[in-house]
Amino acid sequence: MAKLVGTFFHSHGGTTDMPGELFRELRLSRPVREDVPIDDDETNIKKAARIHDGFRVLRERVAELKTDVLIVFSDDQLQCFDFNNYPAFSIYVGDEFRKSPRDRFPGQPRMGRHAEPGASFKGHPELAVAVLTGVMKRGFDPSFCMDMPKPDRGLASGVTRTVEELTDWTMPIVPIMMNLYFAPQPTAMRCYQLGKAVREVIDEYPADLRIGVAGSGGLWHTPDRPGAWLNVDFDCKTLDLLKVGDARGMAEHFDSYVIPPDDTSQNTGTRERNVTGMPSPGGPALGSRETCAWIAAAAVSEGRPTTIVDYIETWASPVGNAFAFCDSI
Repeated sequence: MAKLVGTFFHSHGGTTDMPGELFRELRLSRPVREDVPIDDDETNIKKAARIHDGFRVLRERVAELKTDVLIVFSDDQLQCFDFNNYPAFSIYVGDEFRKSPRDRFPGQPRMGRHAEPGASFKGHPELAVAVLTGVMKRGFDPSFCMDMPKPDRGLASGVTRTVEELTDWTMPIVPIMMNLYFAPQPTAMRCYQLGKAVREVIDEYPADLRIGVAGSGGLWHTPDRPGAWLNVDFDCKTLDLLKVGDARGMAEHFDSYVIPPDDTSQNTGTRERNVTGMPSPGGPALGSRETCAWIAAAAVSEGRPTTIVDYIETWASPVGNAFAFCDSI
């Protein structure tokens, strides 16, 4: 029988692969709220180092637990889907998937582990199909992809980020792509329920596999939005609940948040290039909703204490970059 060996949580935004020397320049170019601090270069360089130490800790733990395959919850941001058809959840069941063939940052220095544009990674069709059909038996109706919907854009970059930073690039991956950016999105409670369903599928899977689960994205951030800010208190409450294994509490905390009327960074009522103009279901909007990938992964190991590796207040975006893991054996 399969065994869940651990759950892993990490941020994946642009500042997770940007040298700290460039943080200040990015911060000064963003239309952030007036009270958002500006760190000096020395502080930013130290923060960038902490980000990559967080990835290192998770990567070493994935290896130490002898993980055979990784199920990854993350969001799709117009790589696979678009406003012609945007599923709430989609499971990739193909033999392999590829990173975008485009270099997102041509000529710019980058930190961390990066496969070449267009690099291929392994899927795990047998486990992916079991997850697909298993969650359908439990009341979910996700779409599925047997091949990449848009080969010229690659698979969801949040999934690719997990592969690059947490694995040796040969480990099979089951991507679960979630709509966590474009309203209307699934609620945090629905993402929690999906994570619970995936855990039941893992527990009944007959093959002898050591399965890890990752949540990729977040935490609080509304990149490039006017008046963007970082709600550190909200993130810290999320992490406090994760630390004690209270995944349901994380979902309730998220869904109960009410966006202040004067918060321009979360105003999604007007249709724009990356904004549908439709109402969000409640809770934080835009990039901060990637926290729901963490909530889905936390539901898989619900009840077990989780180690918070680090939380880095990265004012460059601004974003709460965070890293955590939970051993489940």
